[in-house]
Amino acid sequence: MPARQRASRACRRPDGNVRSCIRPGALLRSLVQVRDHEVRSLLWAFLYAFALLCGYYVLRPVREEMGIARGAEQLPWFFLGTFVATLAAVPLYSWVVARKPRRRIVPVVYHFAAANLLLFWVLLRFGLVPRPALAPVFFVWLSVFNLFVVSVFWSLMADLFTPEQGKRLFGFIAAGGSAGGLLGPLVAAFLTRRIGQAQLLLLAATLVELAVVCVSQLAHPRTQRHAQAPIGGGIWAGFVGVARSRFLQGIAGQTLATTVTATFLYLQQARIVQAAALDPATRTMLFARIDLCVNLVALLVQAAGTGRLLARAGLAVGLSVTPLCNALGCAALALAPRFGVLMAVQAVRRAAHYAVERPSREVLFTVVPDEDKYKAKSFLDTFVYRGGDLLGSWAFRGLGALGLAVRGTALVAIPVSAAWLVLVLFLARRATLSAHEAPGVSPDRGAGGREPAAPVA
Repeated sequence: MPARQRASRACRRPDGNVRSCIRPGALLRSLVQVRDHEVRSLLWAFLYAFALLCGYYVLRPVREEMGIARGAEQLPWFFLGTFVATLAAVPLYSWVVARKPRRRIVPVVYHFAAANLLLFWVLLRFGLVPRPALAPVFFVWLSVFNLFVVSVFWSLMADLFTPEQGKRLFGFIAAGGSAGGLLGPLVAAFLTRRIGQAQLLLLAATLVELAVVCVSQLAHPRTQRHAQAPIGGGIWAGFVGVARSRFLQGIAGQTLATTVTATFLYLQQARIVQAAALDPATRTMLFARIDLCVNLVALLVQAAGTGRLLARAGLAVGLSVTPLCNALGCAALALAPRFGVLMAVQAVRRAAHYAVERPSREVLFTVVPDEDKYKAKSFLDTFVYRGGDLLGSWAFRGLGALGLAVRGTALVAIPVSAAWLVLVLFLARRATLSAHEAPGVSPDRGAGGREPAAPVA
């Protein structure tokens, strides 16, 4: 007898106990196109994303407040420090990836991050380092931490899920991150005045360790042998992989466009908030509320809409959402350069990025070779991403020196958005063609460039 018929009969027992018959898969299928054998992995991946992003968003308002406390004019220097720190971290991470089995890479990275958070807690809680001196260090560290832990997360997802699964499931998995991003600002806003900023670091460290538990639960017998062997290769393999691949170079261009335009909006926001002359706690809560609104919208879209959109409309539509929103938003900002318009553009753009574009972008990595999933992806998600921050911050500073205010920077961002749109259409086409070819074919390397994917069960 088919499983669905057995479940149906079981649910018609005389005692009327229907609740015991409801399966998680049946509930999930009302939101996302998930199959029964994928439910367990999907839920653990959701919780994994939730733990990581909740921890980050608990800390993000602290970082923003520390950055503003030193003056918005200092932020370009903070971005430069972040870029230099990323430059040092990328080869170190590649060294770990080359020598450690994939099943151990993620715990090593996350345990190290949690230990760093404990160290910052000690320094902040007991005043061992003056707060003004600690602020730029924490700003740089959290900026690097965020990119690395999220990049490692999506590397693992691209390793475990096939391209077809990614289109259906990555939106819902990303919704776990948005749910964490929704709770994190609430926690920060509620607890900052009650327990102080330092205690938020302990909470974030606990959430990072929860992510390690989720990783251990995602392991599956069919992928154990695959995960035992180190990836190998050199510490500069990420850079070399991008240099040799037009497809990865396209993703690098997409990453730069994303970060440069985001940095323009971020620095405008920082300048306006600084001008308001608010106290540190109020600034922290303001940033937390902005994050709250963005992640609420993203969660609603991701939970039910992203997977269906990508499965039906394809990657081209998913990747095009943010550049279109950015172009339209910058046009509106050029016409009406006011605080309310800037906040609306920032919120819509970030929500579109998290809800649709980011899951779509991660599907691109399901069609690249295993070494590129970890090394090239890490290089793109950290070094190139922070390079975009650096480029955007100094470009913003240069435009300001030329006398261009909100309207001027918005006009500059419009042609960047147009080029960004053309680029993502190219990436979507290449990824779609590769996913439909025989296993072992990657976007650039041809047959043998990629191992056949083992779908998560």
